[in-house]
Amino acid sequence: MASGVFLLLAIIWLAIAAPVSRTAEPIVPGRMTLLTADGQPIARSGAIVEAPVDVTTLPPHVREAFLAIEDRRFYGHIGVDPLGLTRAMWNNLRAGSSREGGSTITQQLAKITYLSADRTLSRKGRELLIAFWLEAWLSKDQILSRYLSNAYFGDNVYGLRAASLHYFYRQPERLTLSQATMLAGLVKAPSRLAPTRNLARAHARQRVVLIAMVDAGYLTTQQARATRLAAIDNRARDNVPAGTYFADWAGPQARDTIDSDYAEARVRTTLDRRMQAIARRVTANAPLGGAQIALVAMRPNGEVVAMIGGRSHAQSPFNRATQALRQPGSTFKLFVYLAALRSGMTPDTLVDDSPITTGDYRPTNAGGRYAGQITLREAFARSSNVVAVKLYQQLGGAAVADAARDLGITSPIDDNASSALGSSTVSLIQLTAAYAAIAGDYTPVDPHGIAVPEAGFVARLFDGRSRIGGRVRTGMLDLLSAAVQTGTGRAARLAVPAYGKTGTTQNNRDALFVGFAGDLVVGVWIGNDDNTPLRRNMSGGGVPAQIWRDFMAQAVPGAAPRRAPRQPERRDTPALPIDIPVIGKPEVRFDPERGVTVDTDVGGVGIRIDRDGVGLRPGNGDGPAPPATGSGQSGSGP
Repeated sequence: MASGVFLLLAIIWLAIAAPVSRTAEPIVPGRMTLLTADGQPIARSGAIVEAPVDVTTLPPHVREAFLAIEDRRFYGHIGVDPLGLTRAMWNNLRAGSSREGGSTITQQLAKITYLSADRTLSRKGRELLIAFWLEAWLSKDQILSRYLSNAYFGDNVYGLRAASLHYFYRQPERLTLSQATMLAGLVKAPSRLAPTRNLARAHARQRVVLIAMVDAGYLTTQQARATRLAAIDNRARDNVPAGTYFADWAGPQARDTIDSDYAEARVRTTLDRRMQAIARRVTANAPLGGAQIALVAMRPNGEVVAMIGGRSHAQSPFNRATQALRQPGSTFKLFVYLAALRSGMTPDTLVDDSPITTGDYRPTNAGGRYAGQITLREAFARSSNVVAVKLYQQLGGAAVADAARDLGITSPIDDNASSALGSSTVSLIQLTAAYAAIAGDYTPVDPHGIAVPEAGFVARLFDGRSRIGGRVRTGMLDLLSAAVQTGTGRAARLAVPAYGKTGTTQNNRDALFVGFAGDLVVGVWIGNDDNTPLRRNMSGGGVPAQIWRDFMAQAVPGAAPRRAPRQPERRDTPALPIDIPVIGKPEVRFDPERGVTVDTDVGGVGIRIDRDGVGLRPGNGDGPAPPATGSGQSGSGP
């Protein structure tokens, strides 16, 4: 009775914990290739996994190589090999250590599919129980096929087909004896024996497999000696990188969209190749000194089209656009002024830009400059610190925090007046998304790297989102435009309407510019990883604004600033054109009221030049002189 209950409980546990169908699935996430928006590969990640194999279609020497070295009595035991287990225990006792496991191929399939790699009696007991379970439900060929389809062969390669293609650039159905014996030798210690890392060890292990095949009766000694050592073929490898700043960030999002399968998954992202190339170019050419840089470019709906997470992903994969939490400086004033507009203020509301003389917190304006009574628009454009703090104190910290939360800021916000000047930390991508909410008039914006179907996007717009509101958004656009056109962000001006805000943190540790133009929202950050001050007192209105402008000028049609026409060179005494004939000697006179006067005849016309400009008089040549056309402005030139 008791044994019957135990058997019933064991069967129930096995049915739940060890479903047989799992042995037909990959044991690790398969390879995934991320594509740009136009379908070009940008990164590959995950294990190298290919379609499963069927041992009945493999050459006999492929199956025999694995059986000879792993489990010679595979087709004769019931999941556990008592002779192999006894031999392994005896050899371990003689060696004084655990060198052999005695596991059958069925046990190994149970272990890699369902169990961890820890060496405990409890785990070994579960392994034996599952092995019996698999033998009861699967044929020997099925067990061997599923084991070979998931075994690890080093180099992040799982399964015989993937290993055959990776090391020899051929399908397993066409493996030679030499190639099969090398692959069979790898499963003992794949990381240490991988031929791409240590070909000599792989060859030595291949010889062991050949000897085992002779011992098992699969080969003669002459056949084994005549078998050449395998050579590696690298044609299956490509130069697509395993990771980039964008791929590292978008990869987990892509994984959520695919099912576990042996086939390689190809996922299209939102990355725009042209935008990414522009981002790389403008950041690489920027005068950064030794500082790091981050850039995020997104559409108003949150689709990230370009991302720079640092100067070099190879040297530092830490993504400063998504992982770094830094103080945003005055870019945080967006939320202070949004709260002010929500309270009923307008861009023309007068505020007091004068020093704060009461209380414990007394910030000052940059350069110690104050303007007295000015409009909210001018205060934002000038990035007045004292006005921002006074607004925070007037409106209350909760109103400012609510404005930030409504625009998608989830990072903790300091509950004191210093937060008005950006003392709380936030990631660049989150900050840029907040500005995207203003640009798109929907909040919050969810930055994403995997394209959302149109129907899904429409659903997301109305799932917990809200409009900012006509009057408030119009006022915010007014302020952001003023900051670029007349304020601290003048270096970011474009030929199209541009909106943005500069940010510089205490002691110039961070410099930022965040803004939007056309259908792009872009955030730029510059700083040092160790939080030391930037060289040359770099500020948000300097290099970050210039980088932002350079990016937008190339990314947004018609945005490139038009160069002002070249002004004629100003001279106190204009020079005469050298190709006009001068008749007679010029007469130079000094007049106390008119200064120096030059009188001469040029081409039959008399010309008088003095500090009031150029005048004409009847000359000594033929014909009447034209009427005088002097400019009357000193130094204006001819």
